[in-house]
Amino acid sequence: MTRLKPCPIDLGFRFQRSVDTRHQTSKLCSVVHFCRLQNKMGKKRKHTEVEVPAAKKDETAPERPKRTLLGWKDKPENTQDSTTTTGFRNREKVLVTCSRRINYRYRHLMLNLVSILPHCKKDNKVESKATKGATLNELVELKSCSSCLFFECRKHKDLYLWMSKCPNGPSVKFLVNAVHTMEELKLTGNHLKGSRPLLTFSSNFDKDPHWKLLKEMITQIFGTPKEHRKSKPYHDHVFVFSIVDDHIWFRNYQISCPHTGADKIDRGGLEKMTLIEVGPRFCLNPIKIFGGSFGGPTLYENPFYVSPNQIRSLEKRQKAGKYAMKVKAKTRRKMHEMTNPLEADEFADMWKE
Repeated sequence: MTRLKPCPIDLGFRFQRSVDTRHQTSKLCSVVHFCRLQNKMGKKRKHTEVEVPAAKKDETAPERPKRTLLGWKDKPENTQDSTTTTGFRNREKVLVTCSRRINYRYRHLMLNLVSILPHCKKDNKVESKATKGATLNELVELKSCSSCLFFECRKHKDLYLWMSKCPNGPSVKFLVNAVHTMEELKLTGNHLKGSRPLLTFSSNFDKDPHWKLLKEMITQIFGTPKEHRKSKPYHDHVFVFSIVDDHIWFRNYQISCPHTGADKIDRGGLEKMTLIEVGPRFCLNPIKIFGGSFGGPTLYENPFYVSPNQIRSLEKRQKAGKYAMKVKAKTRRKMHEMTNPLEADEFADMWKE
């Protein structure tokens, strides 16, 4: 077998004849394939510089997207620049729950509040023990809520309402009196379920610091956030909170304006609007304000608060006093009869014979 000697030819090599033609043919094919690949690779094209006309700035104001009840209509994408920051959005969610052994009337009151607060979540009953604070804080965190309304019933008679901002506080404990539910009142007012309420407060809320704190907590808990997914984007009822005799009285009214379907209501036509009560009704007597959630340092304590147990004990004492007065009257009557006996009647034994 003879070896190939390189020689300068057009393809870069010079081949000599050999005995083994198969080996030479394979070598030649590989060289031809390499040359074809180089021929396919042409020279790079020169890039021609073309001047691109500058884009003209659109000085016209962008058209404002139309808004409907279901959201924005034909809203363009990326309307805001990346430099602009989004504003504050109220994401308030309230957990509403109660303790075990609650009365039917108090349970109906809780369900009425759930129906008029579209941003609340209802949960199962919680055992009212010493560790209820930690349990409720954990439950609020699991439900992704920021506030809590806890109805605690004791002795099947007394209803206490805990209003708390979780998990850092503050929290307030109320005694609930004068409870009247929607089913019990049967009032003529009626508003759409899920609509946002207007909150009105009496001027007494701006006098003392503890009333200001209660006003802010009530505003955050009872006020439905704007554009909430379960709420309607308009107002048709009013929540009224007024202070009378150091008690907070709650009322719910429907905003009614008589008009036909074709006529439109004039803006600011308050003389045509009337308020019709819907319900429920209840009265809140503040007991204590705590710095934490369901406990903590006491920020305020009501000096005029009297517990229901003390009221019942006083009533029992009054009833016991009436019985004692009756017993004393009987003993005085007996003593009077003994000291002042009747004289003997001479005709008393006349008909015995």
